[in-house]
Amino acid sequence: MSTPARKRLMRDFKRLQQDPPQGVNGSPNPDNIMTWNAVIIGPEDTPWDGGTFKLTLEFTEEYPNKAPVVKFKSHMYHPNIYNDGGICLDILQNQWSPIYDVAAILTSIQSLLSDPNPNSPANSEAARLYNENRREYNRKVREVVEGSWVGGDT
Repeated sequence: MSTPARKRLMRDFKRLQQDPPQGVNGSPNPDNIMTWNAVIIGPEDTPWDGGTFKLTLEFTEEYPNKAPVVKFKSHMYHPNIYNDGGICLDILQNQWSPIYDVAAILTSIQSLLSDPNPNSPANSEAARLYNENRREYNRKVREVVEGSWVGGDT
């Protein structure tokens, strides 16, 4: 069954393969194009540098008119990431637009890692530490990065 959402996801996948953005990758589940697995590499020259973080993207038949549900599978410590891996990011909520494709979603999340918005926290402890003690925040982030190397999934 080929619906507009599924056709768009195939196009997104083809574009990701042909012109992959730096540090992000994603692909549909072999038996369900509506569920994707993705990986984001921590941005260079940030506390996230060297981390490998796994995510899932769940699409509905309303895609691209409705944003997917995106969650980190890897343990994260970030002002805009909930303990369950949910992500507080405007383009996944009220600023969603059908022009965003999977590559745009993943690169936006990647840039959120090193440029958090502590004024809209999903993790209030991480937001407080980010604002009040950047050195300790960065230390906790480095622990998360090192955990990502050994498959520190939740």
